[in-house]
Amino acid sequence: MRSHLLEGKVRHRRSRPTVYALEHDVWYAALDLDELPEVSRSLRLFRHNGRGVATFRDADHLLPPATDIRTDLQTHLRAEGIDATAWRITLVTNLRIFGYVFNPASFYLCRDTTGALAVVIIEVSNTHGGRRLYTLRPERSGTSHFAEMDKDLYVSPFIDMDAHYRVLVRDEPGRLRIAIDETEHGEPLLATSVSLTRLRLTDRNLARLLVRYPFVTHKTIGMIHWHALRLWRRGVRFHHHGEASR
Repeated sequence: MRSHLLEGKVRHRRSRPTVYALEHDVWYAALDLDELPEVSRSLRLFRHNGRGVATFRDADHLLPPATDIRTDLQTHLRAEGIDATAWRITLVTNLRIFGYVFNPASFYLCRDTTGALAVVIIEVSNTHGGRRLYTLRPERSGTSHFAEMDKDLYVSPFIDMDAHYRVLVRDEPGRLRIAIDETEHGEPLLATSVSLTRLRLTDRNLARLLVRYPFVTHKTIGMIHWHALRLWRRGVRFHHHGEASR
């Protein structure tokens, strides 16, 4: 199978008005959208649109929520003027663990018929139930792919909506690195990255990750609120949801 697992670290570093950095161990599933039925049949610990220890539900993704993620993503790409009929698409995302998931960001790596990474879709979700798809055509070829986008979804209460993202995807056979630098009012503010090693998608590897990082999706939402509390206590300006949305 082309589908696999990814294990590594996520890092954030805020540069103003106070320096604040964090680092956490993480893991993701990298699911080839054509292989979802096969993955579900092959593994005991994974289920597609069903109940299990680790599950993937189409409706957890896209806007409106997907009913058939492969078909619905093709519809989205066509609306963006992209014919991806024969492309291979890999979704890098958190799975539902014991029924719960929250994905701050998922990444659709869309490879054309030559195997080159032609489009990257970043699916951003916030804790208010909002979701936004950013469809990026990389501006740099090779193993490193660069693109930019304006912020269009309220995410952090400590960052204004007048912000801009610079995205770098480094797609290598054994590793995947995604870095997103955010500017606010034209000034550097936040550097985030995930640096991940590719692993075979097997019950053995999945079980190891579940034991090593128990309740990883529950931890994600918990850490979001914990770090928000620490920033608030440091006096970083708080932008309320209704005030910052546009």
